[in-house]
Amino acid sequence: MSRLIVISNRVSAPTSHGAAGAQGGLSVALAAALREYRGIWFGWSGQQTESFTGHIDLQRNLGVTTATIDLEEQDVDEYYNGYANRTLWPLFHYRIDLAEYDRSFGSGYERVNHRFAETVAPLIEPDDLVWVHDYHLIPLGAQLREMGLTNRIGFFLHIPWPPARLLVSLPFHQRLVRSMLAYDLIGFHTEEWLDSFHHYVERELGGTVHPDGTIEVGDRRLKAAAFPIGIDHKEFVEAASSDTARAAHDRLLKSAEGKHIVIGVDRLDYSKGLAERFEGYRRFLEEHDNCRGQVFLLQIAPPSRGEVHTYEAIREDLDELSGRINGEFAEVDWVPIRYVNQGYPRAELAGFYRAAKIALVTPLRDGMNLVAKEYVAAQDPEDPGVLILSRFAGAALQLKDALLVNPYSKDEISDAIAKAMAMPREERIRRWKAMVESVRNEDVVWWRHAYVEALRGCGEGDGSPPAP
Repeated sequence: MSRLIVISNRVSAPTSHGAAGAQGGLSVALAAALREYRGIWFGWSGQQTESFTGHIDLQRNLGVTTATIDLEEQDVDEYYNGYANRTLWPLFHYRIDLAEYDRSFGSGYERVNHRFAETVAPLIEPDDLVWVHDYHLIPLGAQLREMGLTNRIGFFLHIPWPPARLLVSLPFHQRLVRSMLAYDLIGFHTEEWLDSFHHYVERELGGTVHPDGTIEVGDRRLKAAAFPIGIDHKEFVEAASSDTARAAHDRLLKSAEGKHIVIGVDRLDYSKGLAERFEGYRRFLEEHDNCRGQVFLLQIAPPSRGEVHTYEAIREDLDELSGRINGEFAEVDWVPIRYVNQGYPRAELAGFYRAAKIALVTPLRDGMNLVAKEYVAAQDPEDPGVLILSRFAGAALQLKDALLVNPYSKDEISDAIAKAMAMPREERIRRWKAMVESVRNEDVVWWRHAYVEALRGCGEGDGSPPAP
């Protein structure tokens, strides 16, 4: 059996079972795949070095081999903080107003992708499958091809793919997308992002999209398809039943003193719609004064990307907005918003989810959003809570029995909270059963198997020419 080489911006070495819940579901799934295929996980260590040497730190933890490199400060500034998170991230989340185009960002992005390629290439054997992850490493496949690799190489995008009318605002957009033609299989979370990619290929590159998902541009043929990612349902349910989760559940319920809990868990990011969520919750308090003192919003929002100035502004805005809402509505024995700027292990979050009557998951645009699926998995089957979900999250296509809302409309958010508060137990159970079936059946293991088997089959009998 061929090995699997996973390449991502950062590497998450597996931890012992005793630390379960500290790792994300994607890390758990990739680690399992690497054990199954005897593979290697390659990426940036997260550490900086004064001078890039190409030194690889090889380690083996719990049956998984990781290979990491350090980057120079300039690399991190231009490739990671710059092009990846100040150019591509906002653009791919439809925030063209926040995207920054700087020549040095683009050159740093190309340089680091080249460094990844030249460092990992010697580790790759002829029969290996190579799986590249996310927007940080879009050109990596082309860089590997230039070094002579003819392996099957796949790419998976974990964020949305923007409409062509937005993507063309990116300088050298054709160059970036043409580099993706070096992959044998490109994966997206949803048919919407896949359709946007198809439209760009046809409109801007003059390519042809065949009914079987094959894309043809010039003499290059490749496949693109939707593979909606899930959570590790079995592992998360176990985490939700752990002593850690039960303690977190009891701690939150005790502090609630009989009040209903509405929970939101998001990175501190403008794509998550936190300001819009707060305004929708404020409208609910304005329109339902009988609920004041009976409910509170627990918003957990750990900071992210503190080196990017846009995120500093987000934090300041949310601090001010939550303070204004609390100042306007709070009583001596009740605060409407508990706004927490720190993260928690997944087992504790599972306990918080189970304690909450309602989850507010209202991103303005999201590739998938696994918090929605985690909330569903953590619920008590006999008395489940209600999921309020943005229709602009990828998860909305699978979790159709959530209360779907337009996150830009504070009235829709307010109405959904009111409906969730009044929803009969029988309806909550019916909706939850439909959603948990999807979460259970299309979990992260299903996603990983579906993608890897599709990549393994690429080029077999479809007339594809050898990779360049």
